[in-house]
Order: sequence, then C-alpha cells, then structure tokens
Amino acid sequence: MKATYLASALATLALMLPAAAQAGSADGKVQIKLLATGVLPDGKIASVKSNALGANAATQTAASDNWVPTAAIEYFFSPSISVETICCFTSHHVNGTAGSVAGRNNLIDNIMILPATVTVKAHATGLGAIKPYVGVGPSYFIVLDSKVGPGGTAIGATSANVKSKVGFALQAGVDIAVNDQGLGISLDAKRYWIKPLATFSVGSTEVLRTRHDLDPWVLSAGLAYRF
Repeated sequence: MKATYLASALATLALMLPAAAQAGSADGKVQIKLLATGVLPDGKIASVKSNALGANAATQTAASDNWVPTAAIEYFFSPSISVETICCFTSHHVNGTAGSVAGRNNLIDNIMILPATVTVKAHATGLGAIKPYVGVGPSYFIVLDSKVGPGGTAIGATSANVKSKVGFALQAGVDIAVNDQGLGISLDAKRYWIKPLATFSVGSTEVLRTRHDLDPWVLSAGLAYRF
C-alpha cells in the first residue's frame, strides 16, 4: 500500500509540474520537492536508566526501517545559501536482538514519528545544472503514538512509551536541473543524532527505562520544482 501511494504521488507530481513550470526558474527563490524516502534507524540501547524488570547486561534492541513519501520546501537567500524544512510521518517498531529480549519482536509497536527538521544549506555554484550542497540543523522527533507490542507483552509489560526528543542532522545532496524552467531531480542524504527514552510499565509501575541511539539515516530521491 505504501509503495502504491508513493508511486501515485510521484506520478501525479510528474504530470502537474510541466504545466506549473512555465512560471518556474532554475534560479528561483523557492523550491519544492516530492521525494521517496528511506528512514533507516539504528535503535540500539545506549544506556539503561532503570531496570526493575531485571533485563541482563547483554540486552539489546534494533528499530525497523521504513519507506515513506516526503515533501520539502526550501527558500534561497542567495544562490549559495538556503533554508529547508521537510514534512513526513514515519512508523517503526523495536525488536529485541540479544540478552533478555532476544527474539522478542515488536517490543514497542507502531511508533509514529513526525521528524520536524530545519537545515541551513550551503550550495556549490558555477557547476551548471549540477548543484551539490551540504546542510546542518536542529530536529525535533515528535512521537505521536507508541504502544507495547507482542514482544513487550511477552516479557511482562502492559504498556510502553517512547518520548519525543530534540536532536540535530547533517545533510548532503545534489539538485540536478532538468531544464531552465525550474524542473529538477534531487538526491539527498541526512544523518540524524537523536537519543529518545523508552519506558516499559506494568500497570502504573515503570519497570524498565532505556535510552536509545535512534540515529537514523534518511535517504531521499525525487522531483523538484523551483520558482
């Protein structure tokens, strides 16, 4: 379903942009993008904050990958400096990989995240249609939903929660102009550093609290229109 939705969204943009691009410009102040994005987190345990559950020292976890459609909007202050923000929703689960939770899939399920991110970007100039860039900026991973999954229930937890967290991102990519009317192709890679807390409870009693190296790679490719 996700793949069908993403393909449909990209196809729709591809049909709409040629008409819109009559007013576009390869050197316009605003650029919008519609991208296919892979969100590839780590999810390992960085530290254990409380452990009434008795998880052993070898306990380890990993977070699942996801592919989602992403929209981006960018404003150019000059040909070489811009600011960009992205919008997407991504859903993940946490699996046990070692120790007390080895083989326990979906310890935490349906972690719905809005990775609100703003980056300041520096663009290389003088290379014609090929415009590489780098960027850096803050991010706030807003956790909209999380719940205990079958793996968490199997270790005795009745609820689980992941906390929203501030982090930052580094970015690199390239925009390639297709014509002089604003149409282009964009390739982008971001690496986030973000370490949220996860808690497991039995009833109203917290039994395990862990900090995780979520630290995802976010890899995107798609279409751009500048005007």
